[in-house]
Amino acid sequence: MASTPHIATAGPPDEVHNTHDQTAQSAIVGASVAISGVTVTYDSQGESGHVVGAVNNATLDIPAGSILALLGPSGCGKTSLLRAIAGLERPKSGTITIGRHEVSGDNTWVHPERRNVGMVFQDGALFPHLTVAANVAFGLHNSSLKMNRSERSTRVGEMLELVDLADFGDRYPGTLSGGQQQRVALARSLAPQPSVLLLDEPFSALDAALRVQVRAEVARIVRDISVTTVFVTHDQDEAFVLGDQVAVLRDGHIEQVGTPEELYQHPSTRWIAGFVGEANLVRGQLDTAGVAAGFADTLLGPVPIASPLAIGPDQNIEVLVRPEQVELVSGDCAVVTNIEYYGHDVRYELQLNDGSVLAARSKSGELHERGTQVCVRFNG
Repeated sequence: MASTPHIATAGPPDEVHNTHDQTAQSAIVGASVAISGVTVTYDSQGESGHVVGAVNNATLDIPAGSILALLGPSGCGKTSLLRAIAGLERPKSGTITIGRHEVSGDNTWVHPERRNVGMVFQDGALFPHLTVAANVAFGLHNSSLKMNRSERSTRVGEMLELVDLADFGDRYPGTLSGGQQQRVALARSLAPQPSVLLLDEPFSALDAALRVQVRAEVARIVRDISVTTVFVTHDQDEAFVLGDQVAVLRDGHIEQVGTPEELYQHPSTRWIAGFVGEANLVRGQLDTAGVAAGFADTLLGPVPIASPLAIGPDQNIEVLVRPEQVELVSGDCAVVTNIEYYGHDVRYELQLNDGSVLAARSKSGELHERGTQVCVRFNG
């Protein structure tokens, strides 16, 4: 028996010019972002005076015009990394390059207002005493665009139209819904034509239904104008829906970077397997034939091994099986201990005869009641 079970699992240009239309919004140019060996630390507030590491040796390449999600639990360092890109935190080491310009390094420091980045905070951070139009115009007064009053007014109108709030310019933030306030914050961030847009959990304060609606609108907008976007979230669904790439962070380290499909189908560790979706880690064994055919023998029957394994036969492994890959069939090898009905599908919790617990999801149809005896097999 292996001492530690193995886990098996079932380049762009520097800048992208938006060609969506010929208005001022088409002047936005998305820039690539390169993060190399970045470490961010904080001085502890305790009596010990220890230095606390928030981000440890992070390296990322974000193509121009793409959307990257920084995903992880609270305290993993994702917001610290976002703030380092913005220039709100100065890394202890490493470099950050936006487009062709290094903005942070051992001998380089570009202040936030000179990095050409826009930022949307969790609560929107609108000025309550200013109208919607004045909020959007705020960042234009000191921007590099050097607009006169007429040009600023035109730009504000374009931004409000972009976020579907063209008739709300004279309103005040307090009269808007949470979703409308976030769209105003987005318009304000985009008005100075940033090359990179940063969003710090911008949907977390919204209720579930509104969150889905607003994130779809934001995704449409940033894709239409081709601005490079980096956003922080602890919500896996949000990261998968919005992100072209997802970087998963844990304890200050980037654990894995990939497309949503790559992370879900081929997680690199047990922890990621469970963090980006519900995971059944099923005990299995590889024999000589299994190694050759790419199948492991498990309690669910033969399960294909999607990732090549650099191990020989007669090895004990753990195979990742997602709940939707577990099919319930007639038999008596398990008992249904819990049912969760979601309408579009049903989640079952099963206790197998050997005492292990398994999760299964199936489309709504014939429901298996609690206490029902069933059997399980792999159906991927």
